[in-house]
Amino acid sequence: MDITTWVLQAVGLFLATNIDDIIVLSLFYARGAGRRGTTAAILAGQYLGFGAILAAAVLVALGARTFLPEGVIPYFGLIPLVLGLLAAWRAWRHDDDDDDEGKVSGKSVSALTVAAVTFANGGDNIGVYVPVFATVGPAGVVAYCVVFLALVAVLVVAARFVATRKTVAEFLERWEHVLFPLVLIGLGIVILVEGGAFGL
Repeated sequence: MDITTWVLQAVGLFLATNIDDIIVLSLFYARGAGRRGTTAAILAGQYLGFGAILAAAVLVALGARTFLPEGVIPYFGLIPLVLGLLAAWRAWRHDDDDDDEGKVSGKSVSALTVAAVTFANGGDNIGVYVPVFATVGPAGVVAYCVVFLALVAVLVVAARFVATRKTVAEFLERWEHVLFPLVLIGLGIVILVEGGAFGL
């Protein structure tokens, strides 16, 4: 198989498994609106989280199945669930703070939080990438990984574009304190339920 075919397949696979991240990343942008370093934190977190997904997929594809047993993946849903519950609790405790007319910047966005959510949301990605990596050989794995890592930056730019459209930005600014925890909690529950965690 030639490099062009690998690149095209990698682009398609990345889009199919990561397009939903635009919503989550847009909410991170809304959360950090007006704060310096928000894009850098989101980009760093996305690379950390996605790098961990790729590392896990490559290791499992190479035969290190004990590194990440399949039964563990559904429990990744606990990460966004806990982060969402914490965000909801903080929003409830500081509800009046969001209504301040003098508000000029959002909350700080942690690269580690972005990485944790990205990794948790990528449990299904690992399941998809492993059989592909196991069949394309070392050169194919390298080609896929290079394309994937290049597209991570494109994904972050796309999320920033979506989050900064006037109508979307106004909506997110108004409802971010509700949407952010809800999306994380929902994401966590979906991962847990779809994976059959705790016998669900």
